[in-house]
Amino acid sequence: MTTLQVNGRAQQLDVDPSTPVLWALRDSLGLTGTKFGCGAALCGACTVHLDGQAIRSCVTPISAAEGKKITTVEAITGGTDRVGKAVHAAWVKHDVAQCGYCQSGQIMSATAFLKTLPKGKQPSAADIDAAMAGNVCRCGTYARIRAAVADAARNLA
Repeated sequence: MTTLQVNGRAQQLDVDPSTPVLWALRDSLGLTGTKFGCGAALCGACTVHLDGQAIRSCVTPISAAEGKKITTVEAITGGTDRVGKAVHAAWVKHDVAQCGYCQSGQIMSATAFLKTLPKGKQPSAADIDAAMAGNVCRCGTYARIRAAVADAARNLA
């Protein structure tokens, strides 16, 4: 048995310790907001937070997450997280999602990035691009993603 802290709740899972966090979330806990994209940590669709850091859940075994806090897109977009709410609102305002498949990973990366900024600091386009590198959007909504992250940063200042 493995105990994980997911979205503020302790969860007991009877799975192999080498099981990727992604599959524990999706298959064992029914949290399907986190997506499978490539299985090799290259596309970012599976991004979640592990103790506040954006990680690729498709290659992170649950053994590495035991005793740490996992946060998924369900908690960010539906919870009380101030930064997550700002990012989610900016995503809607800028109509970021086209097909939407990558968006949970994009939102998780944007939220983790904005939480690292010093209060009141406005990121440059280059800062945003660097923070979001590794999150692939096949629809090419990168300009809207950049605008949404910048807007969320302004609203958090």
